[in-house]
Amino acid sequence: MSDNNHPHPSPPLRLAYLVSQYPAVSHTFILREVARLRELGFEIAVASINGPDRPPDRLTAAEQSEAAHTYYVKRHGLMGALTAKWATLITHPAGFFRGLKLALRLGGADLKKLLYGLFYFTEALMIGRWMARQGLQHLHVHFATPAATVALIARQIFPITFSMTVHGPDEFYDAPGYYLSQKIAGATFICCIGYYARSQLMKLSPPDQWDKFEISPLGVDPTLFAPRPFRAEDQPFEVICVGRLTPAKGQAILLDAIARLRTDGRAIRLRLVGDGPDRPILERIAAERALGQAVIFEGAVNQDRIRELYAAADAFALASFAEGIPVVLMEAMAMTIPCVTTFITGIPELIRDSQDGLLVAPSDSEGLAAALARLMDNADLRQRLGVAGRARVEDKYHLQRNIERLAAIFRRRLRKEDGHG
Repeated sequence: MSDNNHPHPSPPLRLAYLVSQYPAVSHTFILREVARLRELGFEIAVASINGPDRPPDRLTAAEQSEAAHTYYVKRHGLMGALTAKWATLITHPAGFFRGLKLALRLGGADLKKLLYGLFYFTEALMIGRWMARQGLQHLHVHFATPAATVALIARQIFPITFSMTVHGPDEFYDAPGYYLSQKIAGATFICCIGYYARSQLMKLSPPDQWDKFEISPLGVDPTLFAPRPFRAEDQPFEVICVGRLTPAKGQAILLDAIARLRTDGRAIRLRLVGDGPDRPILERIAAERALGQAVIFEGAVNQDRIRELYAAADAFALASFAEGIPVVLMEAMAMTIPCVTTFITGIPELIRDSQDGLLVAPSDSEGLAAALARLMDNADLRQRLGVAGRARVEDKYHLQRNIERLAAIFRRRLRKEDGHG
């Protein structure tokens, strides 16, 4: 007989996470999120469509541990797919055909989209059966991209619910291609990393859907990304840029800004940390501009190395054309590195121009060069912006507080689903 004065504690909330690739250098924040939620008592199982983005010996210890316990869909191959199809036909025949119908409807008359729809349908079968084996009924997905399409289809087949964390902006530029309206309608709730992301979802949905949207910012650990000492002035001015080498990141604009400053006789060096399809193009631009050792391509770097590179930087520059709210900016700001970036999409929610960093127009290499020159010429400005940037992160983008905020969303929303809210 229970004691009313000492009620039994609620059982831990159990849910699944689905990621397109896990672990991955560009998805480190997801690993941190899962780890912190587990520390708060959540039981989380992770599935990934693809294997890790690096071989095992290049993963950090935390990543190796996660990889060992992650369900990898594609590793189960054709036999796993066929098993999932037959088993679901037997156990959930109506759901099987509902999911197939949705996959075909999403593909429409486009043969390529139809083919991908069938792939997503197969992955949805495999994810749903994995969840059933784990006794899980809710699936959470980061990004409203193909992994969320898999979740949307799985929801049609199995007695599960799903939610998303939406970052943007890629999904917003091709909302029909990412089936964003269907995902909004199908999700139980959606976490938005900021107000810009929420505004774009509101644009795509009727007001009766808006109560699904929760503001759930990302964050960094200010104790891990601790202030670094300001560097002496007699060294070359070191600029760091961390991010995938892709057109959206605007690294070619940053190279042009560095070349302008070098032409003016300034001693400046840029480290590009990250890899991606634009690397050959950027290397060619650097060679054509005779930048030589003024630009160092570091390649993709693990979290256990990235802080060393941050610690050696005088400034952080991100010339992006499209972003959500970049975690790399939060990391740099937490380490008191003054940041120069573009006033686009969600970035002004993190950095207020001339208060927490410097904002310039996207594509404006001259303006970017001028902002970097301001930092080079004014050590007091660097220090002021660096200190203010860290304070901004501690106030609004502290990882632990924002994970607790996310945990509260999960508790409220999932217990409401279970009829306990």
